Amino acid sequence: MKKLTFLTTVLILVVVSIGLHAQNLKLNDLEYLETQGVNVLVYSNLFTGGFNDEKNAGIEMIHHGVRTVQGGAVRLSNTPEQWDLVPEILNRKVNAASQTIEATLRYKDYDFDSRVVVTAKGKGVEIAVYLDKPLPQELQGKAGFNLEFLPSQYWQKTYLMDGRYNRFPRYVVGNSVTRPDSEKPKQFKGYKTSDDRGTGKFIDPLPLETGRSMILAPDEPSRLVKITSQDADLMLYDGRVLAQNGWFVVRSILPSGKTGKVLTWNVEPNAIPGWIREPNIGFSQVGYIPSQTKVAVIELDKKDKPAAKASVHKLNDDGTDSEVFSGNITAWGNYFKYNYVKFDFTSVKTPGIYYLKYGNLKTNNFIIDNDVYKEMTDATSDIWIPIHMNHMVVNEGYRIWHGEPFKEGYLQAPPNTDHFDLHAQGPTTDTKYKALELIPGLNIGGFFDAGDFDIETGANINVVQNFVHTWEYFKPMRDQTFVDQKQRYVDLHRPDGTPDVLQFIEHGTLNLVAQAEKVGHMTQTLSNAVLDNYHHLGDAASITDGLPYNPKLGPYEIAPDGRSSGVKDDMWAFTTRNPALDLRAATTFAAASRALKGYNDDLSARALAQSKRLLKEATELLANQPTDTSRWRRFANVGTNLQLFIATGEQQYKSKFEEILWPALDRSVTFNLLTALNAIPHMDDSFKQKLRPYVVRYDDYIKGLEKSNPYGVPIELGNWAGSGAITNFGTTICFARKYFPDVIDSSHVFKVTNWLFGCHPYHNYSLVATVGATRPKAVFYGNNRADFSFIPGNVAPGVLFRKPDHFENYDDWPFLWGQNEGTIAGNTSYLIFGSAFKDLVK
Repeated sequence: MKKLTFLTTVLILVVVSIGLHAQNLKLNDLEYLETQGVNVLVYSNLFTGGFNDEKNAGIEMIHHGVRTVQGGAVRLSNTPEQWDLVPEILNRKVNAASQTIEATLRYKDYDFDSRVVVTAKGKGVEIAVYLDKPLPQELQGKAGFNLEFLPSQYWQKTYLMDGRYNRFPRYVVGNSVTRPDSEKPKQFKGYKTSDDRGTGKFIDPLPLETGRSMILAPDEPSRLVKITSQDADLMLYDGRVLAQNGWFVVRSILPSGKTGKVLTWNVEPNAIPGWIREPNIGFSQVGYIPSQTKVAVIELDKKDKPAAKASVHKLNDDGTDSEVFSGNITAWGNYFKYNYVKFDFTSVKTPGIYYLKYGNLKTNNFIIDNDVYKEMTDATSDIWIPIHMNHMVVNEGYRIWHGEPFKEGYLQAPPNTDHFDLHAQGPTTDTKYKALELIPGLNIGGFFDAGDFDIETGANINVVQNFVHTWEYFKPMRDQTFVDQKQRYVDLHRPDGTPDVLQFIEHGTLNLVAQAEKVGHMTQTLSNAVLDNYHHLGDAASITDGLPYNPKLGPYEIAPDGRSSGVKDDMWAFTTRNPALDLRAATTFAAASRALKGYNDDLSARALAQSKRLLKEATELLANQPTDTSRWRRFANVGTNLQLFIATGEQQYKSKFEEILWPALDRSVTFNLLTALNAIPHMDDSFKQKLRPYVVRYDDYIKGLEKSNPYGVPIELGNWAGSGAITNFGTTICFARKYFPDVIDSSHVFKVTNWLFGCHPYHNYSLVATVGATRPKAVFYGNNRADFSFIPGNVAPGVLFRKPDHFENYDDWPFLWGQNEGTIAGNTSYLIFGSAFKDLVK
């Protein structure tokens, strides 16, 4: 008892002493509330993502550099899932005089509006909910105000509820009940996130604790938050009961039958006195070759005074270390939230193991050697890519990554279907098949798109094109994967005598050609029909039961002969025709036909035939479309004509390519230059000379990036981080340097590897799984994300921008796809970049 009393006293003293020194929150010019160490964002980021609740919106809090809180809003469930309804933000008003930010939230499905007003009050904020009309009857007991806390920043830490002690669980625990489906709030377009197995009931988590005053993490000052409620109970929920990507939720139910100010919370996040964010020393975790430019970019708190110098230290063979270089820090300037300086240590060229020191900080060690980049793509090609081969069993040693998925094939998606993955089936099928009729022959080849198990046709087109380019330019003979299409079996780390990239080209082309032949054009996607198996985590083969759906059977019933079932889990083919997609497929088919000639001659011939047919049909369809919808597609078949010219040698394709290339370059040199560079080996010298001014323009673009951000690469500021754009930027530099070495300096391409391998905002971890021996990212949004793990070779989208000034990349929480989900298109773009980069380094 004495020990418990002593602990209580210590915790109270910690909370009180910290609170006494915290500074007041104030509204800044970027329209959020801040003090040093705490930013409170109020609907700076809206619920407008393509996938409903992306855990990136609402009232958010960046607490000592980490976004630990989001989702602050009136919500309709205790632990909102991704496809639960999210409020539309009708307006946002900022009042500097009263230090308030106000927003009106609407759920149009229920004709329900609320107003949330956040006011700076001393060291914290008051959050108030106003109603102009009483709650609709169907939302009574359901509508409440929620605030969500990042589990990985709170688990295993303590909390107090009305003075009662407890600890946030590392793994989901807690009680739940089931309720009739009729009581469940509506979800996105009527879809259901769970399979109730015919019970007619849904799972409803119960609170872990209830009270009027809560202190989160009194044992960790950087995460300490105090919440008090004047009007209603605070309830703590664990959102992981329903979904692995759920957050801890603090919630109060809105009262029934009341209007005006119906709920008031006071939220006081602790600000550590004198806190300054630790410098982030950006450098390449993989290392450097002796001859390259070596520049570390150091990200600093704006209140941090830059040091005058930094140093390089060499680890000696006897375990000691010694300083080998000391140099001046040079200022770059402010970029969004932080200040940036640079440290150039290019003069350090002797092979060895080193680390950087800035002030009292030491980095991980890195290697300087001529071979540091030699294996940069091996994990991607040997492991990540083959694991994502669809319609195959994939084995690695003692482990089966997945069995053979979708043996039952794909059904025709019904007309007028809006899909939860941003696809839609139009008013007709655009095929000869009836709704829910089996389209034979589609369950062959192809690659899973990303952390899910669908075949995104557009992505798979890019994938095969990337493989073909890699094969034709660099002829990688690497063979570490056994692939048997007849057995539908893949075995990792087992050579089979055939170059892996050639087998990847075959596998992707098999599915795309099957689409063209069986459907008549390219599908939008081959994807899940029901939401409850779209978010599947685990073996892809267990998404469906492997049996065709039989409408004559009852739900979950299996036919006596074991060949069909009443389970509506079959995958669908979304077949609304898109001629622009057909054009892209025609480009890829022409390229694949060349690569496959002599290896799989039958598939090569089929691909070329489909290329010619789709080019003709798609061009005619686009020509008949209204100008306002096809204007942006005028240059869509530049690459198609080039690839057909290379494949056939027919002059008609060469002439058409040149006719449309130059206007396309005038319109966007950054977008179209790589296609033009790919043509150089197949054109005469006059073509290259005509291209030169465009390469000069691209060089100006490269140099301009040095002024736009401290890293000198094209940084994306959208809802998906920009590793893909940066790798494509690097590939373009490599080929431009190859053909125009007097215009493009090779040093620019090392900015790309530096970024990918650790020289970027937020942290300095390599964005490529297992690449960067000292500190690659540890968690990714892959199909094994529930294990807080990674698939080797995965390339993260990277550092995600959150308005108005925050970059982030979680490495303790994999579930935000915009920053952690590697895709098949992105990872194969990395493969071709890595191949081109290694060729340049030679």
